[in-house]
Amino acid sequence: MKKAFWIFGLLSVFALVALASSAVKPANFAGTWNLDKEKSQGLDQRMQNVSVTWTITQDDKQISIDSKVTAPPAEAAPAGAPSAGGPSGGYGGGRGMGGPRVYTLDGKEVTAEAGGQMGGSNTTKSSWANEGKTLELSSVRTGTGRDGTEFKSTSIDKLSLSGDGKVLTVVRHNEGPRGTQDSTLVFNKQ
Repeated sequence: MKKAFWIFGLLSVFALVALASSAVKPANFAGTWNLDKEKSQGLDQRMQNVSVTWTITQDDKQISIDSKVTAPPAEAAPAGAPSAGGPSGGYGGGRGMGGPRVYTLDGKEVTAEAGGQMGGSNTTKSSWANEGKTLELSSVRTGTGRDGTEFKSTSIDKLSLSGDGKVLTVVRHNEGPRGTQDSTLVFNKQ
């Protein structure tokens, strides 16, 4: 009986050790990341002449991605003409893209009212893949456009890190009123 108890205890210890070693901690994407346009593919035309920096914060419950887009200094323009980074030049002045994108990491869908002129709602969800090495972030935005028509835009980002944690790769798929776009964004850690 003592021998059976001993064997059972030893097997229990082995089972706990195996369980603990199989519990893989998911990747942590926290940091400040600069877009490497040379290594990225399928970039939107507007991203060709700007700098893009992502600041990511992450804990066990959520991940937040704050995107900052900065236009280069405008070249001398004739008096009265808009500058490339000015109000009619698209991105500029270090503005973000409408505030940070925040996702819970528990896999549940979260729906919130979307701000801005078009209103509507935004539903986000995250899921881990590849044994915690890849994080998929999905966002579905619905609303009414300026012309009064309803729209739906879907974005899926699959984030993964290089082995040394210094390169963030984002495989992105977007579908919306302007069509479908696939791109790969490569960021270097600051």
